[in-house]
Amino acid sequence: MNPDIIGWLASAILLATLVRQVRKQVADGTGAGVSRWLFIGQSLASVGFIAYSVLLDNWVFIVTNSCILITAIAGQCLRPRKG
Repeated sequence: MNPDIIGWLASAILLATLVRQVRKQVADGTGAGVSRWLFIGQSLASVGFIAYSVLLDNWVFIVTNSCILITAIAGQCLRPRKG
């Protein structure tokens, strides 16, 4: 079995769970318990992993980490603001 298939399947599972979480957050209209520091840390880690993946020329992780960064940004943008 091609190892990339395992990587792409794992990527699809991870991204599906993240998209579901963002959708739930939007539907509930709450960002309760979602820290701004989590967003900052996740975003910085994603940028680092994207750079690392580019250096390794690993498309599974380039795409996965780019999508994770997009979901972090979407989740932050859709998070309700207090007062």
